[in-house]
Amino acid sequence: MIRLIITDDHPVIRDGIKTILINNADIELVACAGDGDELMKTLETTETDVILMDINMPGMNGIEATKLVKKKYPGIKVLSFSQYDEKRFVKQLLKNGASGYLLKNSASSELVQAIKMVHSGGMYLSADLPNVFGEKSKPRSNYLFPELSSRERDVLVEICKEKNTNEIAEILFISPNTVETHRSNLLLKVGVKNTAGLVKWAIENEIV
Repeated sequence: MIRLIITDDHPVIRDGIKTILINNADIELVACAGDGDELMKTLETTETDVILMDINMPGMNGIEATKLVKKKYPGIKVLSFSQYDEKRFVKQLLKNGASGYLLKNSASSELVQAIKMVHSGGMYLSADLPNVFGEKSKPRSNYLFPELSSRERDVLVEICKEKNTNEIAEILFISPNTVETHRSNLLLKVGVKNTAGLVKWAIENEIV
């Protein structure tokens, strides 16, 4: 029996995975967490073999959480689970100790296969991912310049105006949690570690 923890901030995603696994006798869902911080607290009291880890989460994101999990619990396997199919995300997760990278549009059978493979000590990469280890990759027009949504651009502009989360939420008529989600998205897409890096990137690329 493979013990699994799902770490994803979207209840719909968690519920969907539960439905997929409910009839699978080989995998036991032992817990769910909404972000990296909740995951680390869960691991203090719950034993697991595999963590299905979303990348984009408020608070501690999946990249940071993977690194911390592998440092504190090296025996646990981490399977990254994301909508992003860019090489840099895949490489960051693998560098931080993940045993695989699964795209969220994967079939349910592939999800089960990936969990079993990483549990057995293998590495699993979605077939639709660019060739991470070779020279060729799927062409992407936004590889060097990440594609930002209009709302992400709006949030970035306000960040560059030194607005805090609550101020941005009021200006854009969205919740503070949504602002933080967009901020987390921006950090991942741009490939920087903090808000200062976002501002620097925005200025260098003439976003503001």
